[in-house]
Amino acid sequence: MTYNEIGKTGMRVSNLGFGASSLGGVFHSIREEEGIRAVHTAVDNGINFIDVSPYYGHLKAETVLGKALKDIPRDKYYLSTKVGRYGKDGVNTWDYSGKRAIESVYESLERLNVDYIDLINVHDIEFQAGMEGGLQKIVDETLPVLVGLKREGVVRHVGITDLQPENLKWVVEHCEEGTVESILNFCHYSLNDTLLADYLGFFEQHHVGVINASPLSMGLLSQRGTPDWHPAPKDLKEACAKAAAYCQGKGYPIEKLAIQFSTSMNPRIATTLFSSANPDNVLKNISYVNEPMDEQLVMEVQQMIGDQMFVRWKNS
Repeated sequence: MTYNEIGKTGMRVSNLGFGASSLGGVFHSIREEEGIRAVHTAVDNGINFIDVSPYYGHLKAETVLGKALKDIPRDKYYLSTKVGRYGKDGVNTWDYSGKRAIESVYESLERLNVDYIDLINVHDIEFQAGMEGGLQKIVDETLPVLVGLKREGVVRHVGITDLQPENLKWVVEHCEEGTVESILNFCHYSLNDTLLADYLGFFEQHHVGVINASPLSMGLLSQRGTPDWHPAPKDLKEACAKAAAYCQGKGYPIEKLAIQFSTSMNPRIATTLFSSANPDNVLKNISYVNEPMDEQLVMEVQQMIGDQMFVRWKNS
């Protein structure tokens, strides 16, 4: 495992990070005990960055993760969670107010069984972009209260997340320098889309660390294929399914190629998050990172995806 610093935070994290969304049954139902073992397996084998959100499974992911963390020494991992996006009884809600952000942090501390959070993120800021106050509310209200919690030691570092890198750039540009210490962008540094690479220079210039998520593009780059809710257009899904079948025929699972590509092609990205509630899959993904990548197969897959490379979709 390779370890990289997230920006200037001092957090040196494994280049493969554990995304805990699967603990909330986001992709398919899980067995809680197996999910807890998946977390332990990740940490025992060198992964030291764990990311979660109260939104994942509508509190379930944080709750299960909290049970897993009870038995892991606090100095063995860095923990990231989020504010702003929530849900209950299958209904999504968004609240980027300062008041709700503070409440959310303390609620997460309790669910996660920890005394502080290493990295607190404002979750999926594009949804605030479409609400009253727009992204300026993130700048004027959400981030300042999180910085206040940082001064109090409740959180150690502050970041923002979004599918759209343009939004992340806008907020960094409009904040006081140093407010945003990291960004988390997903599905834009993977086999079918490396848009995030266009923004690395900007984030580096502003000393903002970069976290990449979903090397499988939320199931696009997998043998199983996408869940029903996946927002990608039909042509992109079909192109990726064709590429997955091609890799399978070569005896080289597309999941392996995708994980290797996202974790090895750009050292300016501190960590790439994958998610699994299965201990065996955790070990398998770790083994992928430690094996050499078939660069010829990367070219063949990208040629096969063809004009669907860089095709974008709206978050949901």
